[in-house]
Amino acid sequence: MKYFGKMRGNGQSPPRVSLAEIGWSWLGSFIGIAAVAMIHYQLLDQSDLLLLIGSFGASAVLIYGAVRSPLAQPRNLVGGHVLSAIIGVSAFLLFGQYPFLAAALAVSVAIALMHWTKTLHPPGGATALIAVLGGDTIHSLGYLYVLVPVAAGSLIMLAVALLINNVPKTRRYPEFWW
Repeated sequence: MKYFGKMRGNGQSPPRVSLAEIGWSWLGSFIGIAAVAMIHYQLLDQSDLLLLIGSFGASAVLIYGAVRSPLAQPRNLVGGHVLSAIIGVSAFLLFGQYPFLAAALAVSVAIALMHWTKTLHPPGGATALIAVLGGDTIHSLGYLYVLVPVAAGSLIMLAVALLINNVPKTRRYPEFWW
């Protein structure tokens, strides 16, 4: 019974944020995703490269909506995505003929490596999984996936976060770099 009792929780939901905080989160995420998407569609759409991946949507929630979270800091954003991309591509190349195994290994090893390197960034798990399940476009990139879209997209979103999150006096980003 003690085991199930832990599932009740022991705290209250955090308070609602101000309308100003919501507005800054909206603006940052809009500009960040728009910047990545614009570069993707304007510059890379004619090539075999891509810049926009689903895990960046989750990163936007953290770096524009939870700016003080340890999981949203630059080290975590860039490091978590890049390390997870390396693990995801490796899992696909080694175990791609067994997609269930490649997917499970990609995510679990990425989590372990992010913990070990202090770069835990939850969207990194999705980045690793995308490398396995992403289809021919992603698979054809091989380790280039680590640079474009993952590292390049992360750095673009980081630049926007640095610019937008420091405009209001009530926000500061980052809390730490390393």
